[in-house]
Amino acid sequence: MPVGPEAVPGVTVVVSHKTLPNQRDAVRALWEKRMAPAVLDNSGHLAYYYGLDSDDPDGITAFQHYRTAEDALEFLRHPTYLAYEREVAPLLAAAPEVRRLIPTWIKKES
Repeated sequence: MPVGPEAVPGVTVVVSHKTLPNQRDAVRALWEKRMAPAVLDNSGHLAYYYGLDSDDPDGITAFQHYRTAEDALEFLRHPTYLAYEREVAPLLAAAPEVRRLIPTWIKKES
């Protein structure tokens, strides 16, 4: 049975990237170098999935679940994120598409 948003804390952010042709590996390398350590060190991230699109050789999507909406905003202001954003911009075909979701049902392991 689905539960209301008050029963599932946090906010989920979905970020979809479209890289320039043949630049996905370069974007991934930058993400692994700069962002993976920042995400691992960020207590506001409860879960983070970084995925390469299997149907689009230039597509990348990240699913980020934060403890609070403020944690999500704080991460966007982090100096490491700001530097990464500047460094990766020339490799992207367009600005990332960002969607915020209110988690309303989550399967949890027992």
